[in-house]
Amino acid sequence: MDSYDVVVVGGGHNALVAATYLAKAGRSVLVVERLGQVGGAAVSASPFDGVPVRLSRYSYLVSLLPDRIVADLGLRLELRSRAASSYTAAGADGLLVERVPGAETAASFRALTGSDEEWERWKAWYASLDELAVALAPTMLEPLVSRERFRELAGPVWPLVFEQPLGTTLEELFDDDVVRGVVATDGLIGTHTSLRSPDLLANRCFLYHVIGNGTGEWRVPVGGMGAVTAELFRVATEAGVDFVTGAEVTRVSVDGTAGEVAFEGRVVRARFVLAGVAPAVLDSLRGKEAVSRGEGCQLKVNMLLTRLPRLKSGVDPAIAFAGTFHLDESYTQLEQAYAESAAGTVPTVLPGEMYCHSLTDPTILGPSLAGHQTLTLFGLHLPAALFEGRNDELRDELVDRYLAALDNHLLDPIETCLAVDADGRPCIEARTPLDLEAELGMPRGNIFHGDLSWPFAETDEEVGTWGVETDVPNLFVCGAGARRGGGVSGIGGHNAAMAVLARFQDAPPTT
Repeated sequence: MDSYDVVVVGGGHNALVAATYLAKAGRSVLVVERLGQVGGAAVSASPFDGVPVRLSRYSYLVSLLPDRIVADLGLRLELRSRAASSYTAAGADGLLVERVPGAETAASFRALTGSDEEWERWKAWYASLDELAVALAPTMLEPLVSRERFRELAGPVWPLVFEQPLGTTLEELFDDDVVRGVVATDGLIGTHTSLRSPDLLANRCFLYHVIGNGTGEWRVPVGGMGAVTAELFRVATEAGVDFVTGAEVTRVSVDGTAGEVAFEGRVVRARFVLAGVAPAVLDSLRGKEAVSRGEGCQLKVNMLLTRLPRLKSGVDPAIAFAGTFHLDESYTQLEQAYAESAAGTVPTVLPGEMYCHSLTDPTILGPSLAGHQTLTLFGLHLPAALFEGRNDELRDELVDRYLAALDNHLLDPIETCLAVDADGRPCIEARTPLDLEAELGMPRGNIFHGDLSWPFAETDEEVGTWGVETDVPNLFVCGAGARRGGGVSGIGGHNAAMAVLARFQDAPPTT
């Protein structure tokens, strides 16, 4: 029977980070992946027959990946800033927020709201969040601190982010419904909840969206998400990590001192087992009842266009689509969509947001696609339950409805801009939560593997741990389901590796 110091179940980006740290520390590591390639959701694909474009099929932007992990592992990545932060299709001109908000942003706020008051509130709010990000980001790669210590680090903004519903905070800070909605969306990406919910789930999601790497900026990976995975695979391989792909793990057994991982007729022993799969999947592999930890609620649509459409507002589409293009995401519309979807009906108005990867990074386009552009749409408040028994039908219906909603703001209907593949079919694909479950093994299509948790210790026992521990001393969670997991960050992988190395102490590597 083969034996390793560590076996990692699942080959997503967090698993690759964990494996590389451990291998560089001299430990023998095996990664076992169900799919034919590693990377999980952080992959690129060419989905349109005969069309040379590499789309980030699932995850698509990078904010939470710390520079420290990039430096530690020697990753050769280029993450580019987008030309604009966001554009919201609302009113006559919409609301434009520059990457570094200045005079043009101020004028846009003034045109939308009729005064400078909302703009001044916006500046003050995001200045406080900048300070929050600088203070909190370093803690993500350290053992968990107590809630009290986290509160000290957070400073004056603490009650607004950590103690009352995000919706309450936004209602106190801003008067304009559109402005409230633009801020609120960071609390709802991949999260099905009301902004007013007392469980503060939106607050947790919001926090992760604004503190990434100490800046909160969401950047474009040059070469697409596949380039991120390719670099992680390179450094893992160079460090000596072994890989088995196309092999589904069927059993994980751990007793506190040793473990076994079974797959494809093989059983491999390990001193430690790391789970890059969702906690519910790990439960099943251990023969335990899988506990639901929340379901996914998004529709992802990828498109290739021959050109960007012109906007009725007259705003340059190269600016409007470079950052986040907000569609029907006012505060009221977001809350209405949640209420309707929570009641089991498809929202009357569909909130969503888009961006054009190729404006910032044209390298994903083949030479024959000069002048073409990609467009990615992320729809909110579409929980997995809505798709049960009608996944294909509802997917197609929602794509049509989103395109029609976008057309309301365009001079050129989006259908006239869609490229076609070698067989003359429009270059457009979509993924529902149930598609993610089938393709990536994410229970209910939850991109965070479960509800996000606060990035601090919530009990005295957790203080000083890494937030990756389980009920067995030699089994750790290293994926998005870890405390401080979620997003393309590598944080779960780093923290699981640190927890394992602390357990090894001075023990010699397995030979």
